[in-house]
Amino acid sequence: MSRIGKKPIPIPEKTEVILKENTITVKGPKGELKWKFHPEMNVAIRDNEIVVTRPSDSKIHRSLHGMTRMMVANMVEGVTKGFEKTLEITGVGYSAEMKGKSLLLNVGYSHPVLITPTDDITLAVPKNLTVTVSGINKQQVGQMAAKIRSVAPPEPYKGKGIRYKDEYIRRKAGKKVGVK
Repeated sequence: MSRIGKKPIPIPEKTEVILKENTITVKGPKGELKWKFHPEMNVAIRDNEIVVTRPSDSKIHRSLHGMTRMMVANMVEGVTKGFEKTLEITGVGYSAEMKGKSLLLNVGYSHPVLITPTDDITLAVPKNLTVTVSGINKQQVGQMAAKIRSVAPPEPYKGKGIRYKDEYIRRKAGKKVGVK
């Protein structure tokens, strides 16, 4: 049995879960998320908890079991707490600023880079060299953070670029002059 899949998901207060055929809708203080899960997976609400079970131990059902449970758990967490990713910008002359809802990045190109988020995602620049991506959908928050990071990924020699807050960049030694 899947260790992740067999854990029940507690439903917090002020959160409403609606099951209709193979679609689950979760409404909470931060918003509403809807997801259509695989029709062979069994999702039920029992004693203020969501329980995901699988019909058999076949390979496809085992792989879907843990994924379905985590998707539903992320939906519940997203509408109650939300998700957030923080990016740090490192480099001389590099900066970030908000222009309306869009993010304006100056990261060493001859032109500034403008990134416009989707409606579900909120971008913020609390400090000049820190960007915060937040929203209720974990996948969209991660995708937007990856898109921002891809503008100038960190390089291993000087460490310049955009990286996640707790990301470790393995540094390389520069050129070495040989003695003859």
